[in-house]
Amino acid sequence: MATSSADFPDTMNAGTKAPDFSLPDVTTGMTRSLADVAGSKGTLIVFLCGHCPYVVHVRELLKSLSEEYALRGISTVGISSNDAVAYPADAPEKLREMAASSAFSFPVLYDESQEVARSYTAACTPDFFLFDKESHLAYRGRLDASSPKNGLPNTGDDLRTALEAVACGLPAPEPWPPALGCSIKWKA
Repeated sequence: MATSSADFPDTMNAGTKAPDFSLPDVTTGMTRSLADVAGSKGTLIVFLCGHCPYVVHVRELLKSLSEEYALRGISTVGISSNDAVAYPADAPEKLREMAASSAFSFPVLYDESQEVARSYTAACTPDFFLFDKESHLAYRGRLDASSPKNGLPNTGDDLRTALEAVACGLPAPEPWPPALGCSIKWKA
């Protein structure tokens, strides 16, 4: 069953400062902080995982959007917070394989303690958090209205509108459509 970020009342509001983190990069093993991955004009943080069909559905477009907006000063980072014991497809070595096969040019970090997901109020995968150049929340929601089964084209329109605004130093239009995907797999 799909989960929406709207299903969770405790959510990060517009203007909230991005919580810092210190997480291992699944590809390099290096520990990365928010400051390490922040872009000059903004930072897109995507909670994702290896097995979710909603993430699989958006990988290619996420890759192209991240590359397009990196050229405009907005960096992207993926964070996986799923319980890798219960969901081995989301273990760091499997995430490394996913990042390589998807040819992601952005880092994918592993949040084993799940503290970062909780601090961001992440609810599902994928869940998109876009911060402006001062690390204030400018958008939190979905890529677009498409899903693995609804037949709508994967356009990235909702996220692209927000990315464009942040790249131009403007606020992203509200209301933000909630993210839709598989729930984060919390540890028992």
